[in-house]
Amino acid sequence: MRITTRHTARTVQTLCVTVTAALVATGCGRSEDSGSGNDAPATISSGKATGKVVMWSMGDTDKSLESLAKKFEQENPDADVQITAVPWDAAHDKLTTAIAGGNTPDVSVIGTTWMAEMAAMNGLQATPTSIKSSDFYSGQWDTTKYKDTSYGVPFIADTTAVYYRTDLTTKAGIEGPLAGDRDGYLKDLEAIQATAGKENPGLSHATGLVMGFNSWIFWLPMVWQQGGDIYDAEAEKFTFDTPEVAEALEYYASVPQQGLAPTDKADNLQDFRDGRTATYQEGAWAGGSLRNDSPELDGKWKTMPVPYTEQPAGFAGGSDLAVFKDAENPDAAWKFAQFLTEPANLATYAKATGSLPPSPQAWTEGNLAEDENMKAFAAQLEVSKAPPAITTWQQIADTIDSELEKLALGDASVAEVQQSLQSKATSIGTGR
Repeated sequence: MRITTRHTARTVQTLCVTVTAALVATGCGRSEDSGSGNDAPATISSGKATGKVVMWSMGDTDKSLESLAKKFEQENPDADVQITAVPWDAAHDKLTTAIAGGNTPDVSVIGTTWMAEMAAMNGLQATPTSIKSSDFYSGQWDTTKYKDTSYGVPFIADTTAVYYRTDLTTKAGIEGPLAGDRDGYLKDLEAIQATAGKENPGLSHATGLVMGFNSWIFWLPMVWQQGGDIYDAEAEKFTFDTPEVAEALEYYASVPQQGLAPTDKADNLQDFRDGRTATYQEGAWAGGSLRNDSPELDGKWKTMPVPYTEQPAGFAGGSDLAVFKDAENPDAAWKFAQFLTEPANLATYAKATGSLPPSPQAWTEGNLAEDENMKAFAAQLEVSKAPPAITTWQQIADTIDSELEKLALGDASVAEVQQSLQSKATSIGTGR
């Protein structure tokens, strides 16, 4: 999944799924043979790939992926890769229907938050042992797992960093990045807010707030930063009723309550461009958008890691590659997936698309951190963490989004939201 707060077909990806669709998918097909999480790893034969490999790629036609496919075919002359683009807003239903009907492609790009659901449908092959978890950021590797078994390989990483307008923050007396701890960061936001209508006449709020859609992406790491979590996998129970969750809710609520962020679901990126807000937390795609669409701001914005309390933590999202149990050519499909995730190829793809590679070695080979504004994302990937690998996750995420909105608008207290989250999550359950 690509982190975003905009409702577009290109970037909504895994988080556009409705509760209804998730319920239908969880209940369809192969229920009598649902994945246990104990599947034996697939095997990859020696020698070159042969035969046709059918792949689904999500979003628009991906010329960079097609270029890598041609390179793979050159190295494997008897292989033929056929890539079909599937719109993200139709991808979830198309994938689950294909699994239920036994008519899947060989391999597909799959949003990270769908992996557990599709593994539980008995749709995916377990990752071959020749693909090593140590080659990837641990949080990104965890996105491939269901019940401690990996069912894919990370392909595109996604996480967030803080963007800040240096031309606006310097007028608040802040030289360099804002404070890296939550308390200090809040004080810096207060200092920035004090310049609104004065030193910064066009400024409305110190920062943007993600409220409603996808807000859980920005809130959940606040829980992790304090050593807490919302789900105990060993006990298979939700833990929204902990002090760490309460503290994270209090911090999230404090920003709009102090007037430091708007609560009208504004376009955060546009407000940042226009100077109505001075800071904004978002994925790497926002940097590409700023460079391409707002060149007049070149040199006026930078990025920094997300501020934290007890320990740094970030969200691991993006897309994985998975080979299906009904694949007609699984051996060649795994060889292609392995080829695509080699560090040099991940670096090539990242440079061409502006995406983040899930492999530390790819960052090194591509010299990607030489871009000062990419360093913050590299730092975040080191401490990224995947959300719970449960089949009902989308329903849980929707619930969090709804409750955070109530909190931000002052329609519910921290205690009420915390109680509601624990009760609703427990009622939804963990699925298979």
